[in-house]
Amino acid sequence: MQHRLRIDGLSFNVLDEGAGEPVLLVHGFPDDHTVWRHQVAALVAAGYRVIAPDNRGCGETDMAARTRDYLLPRLVADLVGVLDALGIARVKLVGHDWGAVIAWAFAARHPERVERYAALSVGHAAAYAAGPLEQKLKGWYVLMFQLRGFAEWLIKARDWSFFRRFTDDHAEFPGWVAKLGRKGRLTAGINYYRANIGILLRPARTKVTVPVLGIYSDGDRYLAEAQMRDSAAYVDAPFRFERIKGAGHWLQIDAPDQVNALLLDFLGKDPDQ
Repeated sequence: MQHRLRIDGLSFNVLDEGAGEPVLLVHGFPDDHTVWRHQVAALVAAGYRVIAPDNRGCGETDMAARTRDYLLPRLVADLVGVLDALGIARVKLVGHDWGAVIAWAFAARHPERVERYAALSVGHAAAYAAGPLEQKLKGWYVLMFQLRGFAEWLIKARDWSFFRRFTDDHAEFPGWVAKLGRKGRLTAGINYYRANIGILLRPARTKVTVPVLGIYSDGDRYLAEAQMRDSAAYVDAPFRFERIKGAGHWLQIDAPDQVNALLLDFLGKDPDQ
């Protein structure tokens, strides 16, 4: 079912499927909750209750008016608000891309709300910031996104041809264009990068104290493996690293069977493992 939840003055669209232990799935850019469709089906079939919100400005959730409305603390507070509205005290947590960034911060700031955390693609912010030259080169677009107006123009120019190349003509491309082409939606998505550029320069080094699974795909065009592997230094609990071969950045779409198997194994562990 779909919920409409009022959080921080915005109406959030939240998928809520299944019954059992709750799993919170947090998506990134340029996605909405539908990027998790293969995981939702597998998790519900395994007996979990799956909560998958459209983040602020994404999917069918309201856009916030100002760039600073997308600051990381507000994004973390959104997750708290979703769980509070649904009466959920503690979850198994999964995040991808910007959703992983938000989920790392959520797990660090609210460990009492998280039993364990699976990070897809993006490691701890401090590991990302300290990443090798490979990461700096792969992350060039983060600086380009700071150019207000120009970034939006470039992405949309010539019928979104830059964005098609940027995303390697991924199968999700038509859906992204349909959603981001709505008035204000592209800027809302880019505001995640604009509001939080500081975390690349002055990342919080707060450690996560719950078990973490880091999953990296070796075909990722935007992220280096080191930033995920090195995240172990910021986890005061068991840390497990897994690499998926042959998948791109959207590994939950590109390699759903492998991702699902890893998630089901990790999420099914005892709380102290």
